[in-house]
Formats: sequence, structure tokens, C-alpha cells
Amino acid sequence: MMIQSLKYAIILLSIILAGCQGNSDTGNSKINEHAKADSIGIEVLEFSITGKHDEDDSTLLRIAFIGDGEPKPCAEFPHTDAAVEQINTLMQTQPIDFVIGVGDVAHKGTEIQYEAATEVLQKLKAPFYPIMGNEEHGSTVERYLHYAQKWNSDIKSPSYVIKHDKLAFVFGSPDHDRDFDDSGANWILEQIQRLAPKPVLLIVHGAQKGVYPEKPDKGISNQLFIEKVISQSNLAVVISGDLHMDMERVNHSKKIEHIHYLHIPALERTKVPDKTNHTPMFRVMTITKDGHVTIQTYATGEITSRAEHDYSFVLNLPK
Repeated sequence: MMIQSLKYAIILLSIILAGCQGNSDTGNSKINEHAKADSIGIEVLEFSITGKHDEDDSTLLRIAFIGDGEPKPCAEFPHTDAAVEQINTLMQTQPIDFVIGVGDVAHKGTEIQYEAATEVLQKLKAPFYPIMGNEEHGSTVERYLHYAQKWNSDIKSPSYVIKHDKLAFVFGSPDHDRDFDDSGANWILEQIQRLAPKPVLLIVHGAQKGVYPEKPDKGISNQLFIEKVISQSNLAVVISGDLHMDMERVNHSKKIEHIHYLHIPALERTKVPDKTNHTPMFRVMTITKDGHVTIQTYATGEITSRAEHDYSFVLNLPK
């Protein structure tokens, strides 16, 4: 009887100790996670980040962006793999704090696509922070989160926040297809408002309809998003993918009123304005300590960025 009780005690102790272990290191020792409840009662998964740049480095943060994958007809990700390898190479000379994915990893959310993409995305040497796209809604949120946690074990919600002392990133996964319900739009609105006066960079799968006239009928149509979210004075940047646009033939980076809009090109296939030319590309954003922002665009396999796609502006960072 005493031996049996001792066994139970050992098992109980091991469970307690396992529960006390912290999250595994995602590649950036200066990212901390915590959750908090917003005023509508939804838990907000929030990561605090300080960046990994030396004091004498003018860089505040550097982030890489990868766009839509969802290849078809075969579940093969050669261009995504090339972009991952190139980002890893860039990191040897240009520290990258994290990588953002703008949705549509797996075509129709199938397991075979998720599995193939996971084999590639797990090679990233910087933490990866994704959102859902319309393709992920071809299956369930649960399936998406199952695989997202294989890419970054800290991801526990489709939408979340990365917070820095000077600015913040709000990651807004669509509620359905590529659009939001009022609840989802209101969640984004509340995050932007509570983060003020910090400038916010909003990550969504598709921007609101009309931002990109190359495909004006495709995008967010929720009126709360269009009327309230976009009007927030501290919303500085909206970053999206979805349209699979050819960077050579579209206006991919622009300012509309007070907001900068950045398109992230699709890695596996191009659709707009047509399918005749596909150049797989990813983008890198460098934010300096004085608020200057530069976006560079790299074609996979090319050592230097393509200067014709550079875009820059200044963020009003708090003192």
C-alpha cells in the first residue's frame, strides 16, 4: 500500500513540474507571451517584443513577410522553400526579428497541403507569426491551429497582438472567407484603440474592397471595419496578401489618406492582372529607431532586393 501511494505521489509531482515549465524558445529570447481580456471579454493573446538589435544599431525591428502559398494542383511548395532558405541566409548579415505570414498557406485547408507546408515552414530560423486566409477556412479553425502550433508553438488563437514599446502589430484572421463579422472587426478596433497612441501595423489577409483597383471587388466588405477600424488615427499600415498580384504590373504599395497599404506577393502562383508571369517574391520591412520604414522586395534566388519595388515612409513613434 505504501509503495502504491509513493507511485501516485511521484506521478502527481511530475505533473506539477511539467505544468511549471515555460514555453520553448522560438528563436528570439526577447519575446514574452501573456494573455489579457479586452472590454468585450475576449482573451487577447499578446506577445511583447524588444527586438534583438544592438544599442549602436539604428534598426528598431526588421520583419520578413511571406505571402500566399496554396499551390495547385500539387501540394508542393518549392518557392516557399526557396524564400525560407533565403530569409535564413539574410539573417546571417541582417538580423530578422520575426517572419509574418499573411494567410492562405494550405489550398482549401487540406491536410496534405498543411503537411507539405509544415515541412518547409519548420525550417525558418526566425519566429513565424501567421494569420488565416480564406483557404484555411476551407477547413476548420481547429485544423489551422493544429498546424500553426507546429510552425510556432506559442500560437493559440487565430488573432493576436505583438506589442513593442514604440509600436504594435495586430494580427486579424478573417472570421469567414476573407472577411470579418462585426465581432471580429470590433476585436480589431478595440486592440487599435487600447494601443493608442502607438502606431499600429494591421495584418489582414485581404485589404478592404477598392484599395487595389486591379481587383476592386475582392476584399473586406464589413462596414464596421471600413467605417471605424480604418478611421483610427493610430492605424498606420495595413499589410495584406490574397490577390496574388504581379509586382511588376500593379501598384503594390501606396498611401490612402493616413494609411500605408502594402501588398505581399504570393509565392507559389500569380493571378492578377493575369497568370502569364510569376516571379516568386517576399518582402522585408526595416524600421529604424527614429521611425523611418523601408520595405524591400526580394525575388527568390536573387541576392539583392529589387530597387524598383522599394517603398518607404515615416512612423510617428512615441518618445
